Amino acid sequence: MTTLGLKTKLAQFDEFFSIEHDFNVNIVLVDTPLPSYDQFMQKMPLPFKIASDIVHIDQAALRPLQGVNGSVAGQLVEYLHHQTKKIDLLVGYIISQQNEEKNRFQGHKFGGGGLIFSAEKSFELGQMLELKIFLENNSSAVYCMGEVIEVVTNLGDDTGTQQHKVVFHYIREEDREILVRTSLHEQSKQLQTLAKKRNQPSS
Repeated sequence: MTTLGLKTKLAQFDEFFSIEHDFNVNIVLVDTPLPSYDQFMQKMPLPFKIASDIVHIDQAALRPLQGVNGSVAGQLVEYLHHQTKKIDLLVGYIISQQNEEKNRFQGHKFGGGGLIFSAEKSFELGQMLELKIFLENNSSAVYCMGEVIEVVTNLGDDTGTQQHKVVFHYIREEDREILVRTSLHEQSKQLQTLAKKRNQPSS
């Protein structure tokens, strides 16, 4: 990887907002020739396609009701939310079967441009990775491929783990939207938590 290429990919990572948030990510090193985008799509596990499609179907169903006034519309929205929650539980269970312990790593930061995870072994700059991202608190899961663009030793960590910054190489736009929306949702939750702590009377 050239210095110019690395700078471009680091800038690509920073194009999107990202949030510090702990999550699980399955990672497999791609040690074969890089597949085409069509081959990547063919390899995508069906549960990840279903999970993404359901998110967009839910949004499409609720959008027409946003401008409707009255108690009936409110009741209908509430009903749809309950139905969504039931489907999320089912899809969440199906997705959890894809979370393989042998390939599981701890993610620390994610956004629309990429993610950061830690590992005891060090992946190398330029290596391509197959990624399965699990955002359990948001009932979201994304399958994509990324490239390692930075490796840093965790300071103050006696285990000697390495932090890896990965920029997305292959990712569906609808999945990128999920990550962007989820990162903003997590930021809102963190700000609400911080505000509550500030408003609590000191003992």
